[in-house]
Amino acid sequence: MGLALVHSRARAGVAAPPVQVEVHLSGGLPSTQIVGLPAAAVRESRDRVRAAILCAQFEYPQRRITINLAPADLPKDGGRFDLPIALGILAASGQIDRDALAGCEFLGELGLTGELRPVDGVLPAVLAAARDGRRLVVPAGSGAEAALARQAEAYVARTLLETCAGLDGRTALPRAEAGTDAATAPPPDMADVRGQAQARRALEIAAAGGHHLLMSGPPGCGKTLLASRLPGLLPEASEAEALETAAVASISGRGFDPRHWRQRPWRTPHHGASAVALAGGGSPPRPGEISLAHNGVLFLDELPEWSRAALEVLREPLESGRITVSRAGRSAEFPARFQLVAAMNPCPCGWAGDPSARCRCTPDRIRQYWSRLSGPLLDRIDLHLAMARLPPQALRADAPPGESSAAIRQRVHAARLCQLERGGQLNARLDAPGLAHACRLDPAGQQLLEQAADRLQLTARSLHRVLRVARTIADLDDAAAIATAHLAEALGYRTPPPGADH
Repeated sequence: MGLALVHSRARAGVAAPPVQVEVHLSGGLPSTQIVGLPAAAVRESRDRVRAAILCAQFEYPQRRITINLAPADLPKDGGRFDLPIALGILAASGQIDRDALAGCEFLGELGLTGELRPVDGVLPAVLAAARDGRRLVVPAGSGAEAALARQAEAYVARTLLETCAGLDGRTALPRAEAGTDAATAPPPDMADVRGQAQARRALEIAAAGGHHLLMSGPPGCGKTLLASRLPGLLPEASEAEALETAAVASISGRGFDPRHWRQRPWRTPHHGASAVALAGGGSPPRPGEISLAHNGVLFLDELPEWSRAALEVLREPLESGRITVSRAGRSAEFPARFQLVAAMNPCPCGWAGDPSARCRCTPDRIRQYWSRLSGPLLDRIDLHLAMARLPPQALRADAPPGESSAAIRQRVHAARLCQLERGGQLNARLDAPGLAHACRLDPAGQQLLEQAADRLQLTARSLHRVLRVARTIADLDDAAAIATAHLAEALGYRTPPPGADH
């Protein structure tokens, strides 16, 4: 009788709960049974493991083999347990030293030849193994991702035989190393944007405070052009933010490209995407677009063309920065702290309010168009900006370029530092105590706010967002207190565009 224990990791959202692979060999007719709530791909590992062990010139035990994946109530899926199962069988049959498995964790799918193939969710597993004080061995194809966790001990192997040789001390397994740096294209520059001074200002405020932005205007006025420049105004992601972003991409099924390390995500789903595509789903649950945009920007163009169900998915993440996806008895929580930038036309034809007077939409049609966006969703967007069509003179090839993203980014960085030093978070995330501390108004400002609230019929949530935007404008001016001018500018971004009076 033989018994071996191998440590591994499952996948549950962005978490990587520990799994103990227990292998027991006993007398009886030769058979292999896997228990512990395995999915179909895990049950099929019996044949992959058997072929890989034989191809590596080991003996597959002609015994009754029972493999338990503990804890039994945690679902297991994918081929990530192939390597630990194979090592457990070899250790239980005495073909490798079972003591060599202590202090290590293993992940990897096996090919029939014993080749190790990459799996998803490696980064969360590496981070979790490091917290538990163990080393992790992963396929060579997952090494670049594992190396992103610099504080962890991660090693790579190409085959089952190479893994066993490393455990026996015959060779040393190499440490995981980051991939070769490759030049990535710089983000689009604000210098390419001509005119639209108010829109440029709104984008700077949004970048400085982490505020959500809605732009409405006729076709071709530069909404998408401006939105694509926002990532270039944001500071580089911190180490912690970069790890969070990479962990979400790691479990998405598409993996994380190490060349994008510390770059903030920029996600632009099509307006035909479903609520599941935005929120996440599947079995097991995988992150959707709002989680893939975590610590970055989510751009939704043609906002009224999105389905109502998809847009309503955004409401809770806009407040909490997280989303819980439940599917077929399984649930997973994903981070979703994104910055929303949305664009839309002011009416169905797109020309309401344009000086050309080409719009033929009736007031009822315009109200119906805007009613596709719920009041609670609009309430959660800090900046509402109405844009106009540029005159032809502003688009001349010899027109002077606008201010560069680098220059604006310096002001954004200074404003963000001020916010972090004052309250430890960006203004867009200030809670009630933070608002009371950072957004005090003088009597004139308080009177202006009350008058505007009555005239614009602002909700309590809208009032708080006005105060947060005003605080950001004051930070850009390096002002200790919110002046009346700062508050007036913030209120200007709550004025509904034409047709939004529903």
